[in-house]
Amino acid sequence: MLMRTDPFREFDRLAQQLLGTTARPAVMPMDAWRDENDFVVAFDLPGVTIDSVDIDVEQNVLTVKAERPDPVGENTELIVFERPRGVFSRQLILGESLDTDEVKASYDSGVLTLRIPVADKAKPRRIKIETPSNQRQEINA
Repeated sequence: MLMRTDPFREFDRLAQQLLGTTARPAVMPMDAWRDENDFVVAFDLPGVTIDSVDIDVEQNVLTVKAERPDPVGENTELIVFERPRGVFSRQLILGESLDTDEVKASYDSGVLTLRIPVADKAKPRRIKIETPSNQRQEINA
């Protein structure tokens, strides 16, 4: 079987993956973990100003958008172009056990950190059981 390869098509595909397009933004790496009573998400956004970051929560979908501008002018010739630029976006579907009304965000050294508290209804609690002799006992739930 004879296959034709187009090196420019492969380059375009790679450029779209790294740089993103308006239809498909570039990648925004993240880490997520649970820290006691909070769900924590950290996004790597080096070179992004805090003014270009937008965080929205609609129902249980959290959306983070950011933009890294092109640092060079129009009359500048790029020699190496590896760092992604443009619009970055990431959506997370949050479980019902998180309190999306109390999301807190901080930005330090190019890392955007979101802390989402676990809802009170999802936290472990003790349930009291009454016995016929009116003695109460506690059972861990």
